[in-house]
Amino acid sequence: MITVHHLENSRSQRVLWLLEELGLRYEIKRYERNPKTMLAPPELRAVHPLGKSPVIVDADPDSDTPRTVAETGAIIEYLVEKADGRLGAPAHRESALRYRHFMHYAEGSLMPPLLVKLVLMRVPIFGKAAQKKIQPMIDVHLDFVEAELASRPWFAGDAMTAADVMMSFPLEAARSRGGLDASRPATIAWLDKVHARPAYQTALAKGGPYAYA
Repeated sequence: MITVHHLENSRSQRVLWLLEELGLRYEIKRYERNPKTMLAPPELRAVHPLGKSPVIVDADPDSDTPRTVAETGAIIEYLVEKADGRLGAPAHRESALRYRHFMHYAEGSLMPPLLVKLVLMRVPIFGKAAQKKIQPMIDVHLDFVEAELASRPWFAGDAMTAADVMMSFPLEAARSRGGLDASRPATIAWLDKVHARPAYQTALAKGGPYAYA
């Protein structure tokens, strides 16, 4: 059985969605953010030294000890492998290369400026001026994503993959605070398509508070 250490309004919602898509058995241990700092509670440090979410613990019957896996991308890859490659890299080489790109791009390139903007939104006076410098950086990414999704239905190709799961959180965050709106219709249509998936809806119901859906 897989235990997902799930923090409200966080990246770990993607893990629940993927588990539902793959049909793997799991249970959820929920954590709430500190209402003042919005940080994860210290209890998560008992699960992993970094005290971050998501973290999964897999009590695999083929292993002598439970496996603890942290970092969203690593967890996504672990679950795809556990499900015998379902929703993993497509067989077609170009699609497989796009899959790998977006698996890393989500957190490596797209998420950092969105996180910087979130921090600046909480800084009075100076933060508002600094946000104006960050937004053009975000717009470059949003234009890139729009062009990609205008050319095919999913990030890797014609079918949904784990790369779409990885891309969901930064694009949901962009819709909430990063300037993503109807001016980029292909991206909005992709988000709406993701949110309409039964597995996504089930994961949302099980996961509890999530501000970005």
